[in-house]
Amino acid sequence: MNVYDFTVKDKRGNDVSLSEFKGKVLLIVNTATKCGLTPQYDALEALYEKYHDQGFEILDFPCNQFLAQAPGTVEEIDSFCTMKFNTKFRRFGKIKVNGKDADPLYVYLKEQKPGKIEWNFAKFLIDREGNVAERVASRAKPETMTESIERL
Repeated sequence: MNVYDFTVKDKRGNDVSLSEFKGKVLLIVNTATKCGLTPQYDALEALYEKYHDQGFEILDFPCNQFLAQAPGTVEEIDSFCTMKFNTKFRRFGKIKVNGKDADPLYVYLKEQKPGKIEWNFAKFLIDREGNVAERVASRAKPETMTESIERL
């Protein structure tokens, strides 16, 4: 089993098989628009622009589970991120990352790199074979992952 075995909902509620991303390096992030860490969108977009042509994708999963810091609809969140941070990477439907209602993808990610998701902007780096290569804490700046992304 690996990340490619999961299906998630896109920002319009349609099913997306993560097998669509086979052969790419992925960064999976739970995000929020009203969080002190929201400015990380700038650094995430910079990583995306730098490495996208080399097979790098960012999968953004808004999560309202931490102090309701991702309010509004997915469309409102998408509009905010596009307008304020000029993000171009893929955004998906809102999910829960902890507890009994946690999205199955996040249950799997936490099994591979154990621990509860501590906050918004927890990051999971996935290798080109769909394996969880690294877990990076919420407060860690995305640019600290440059070496790991280049290695993969």
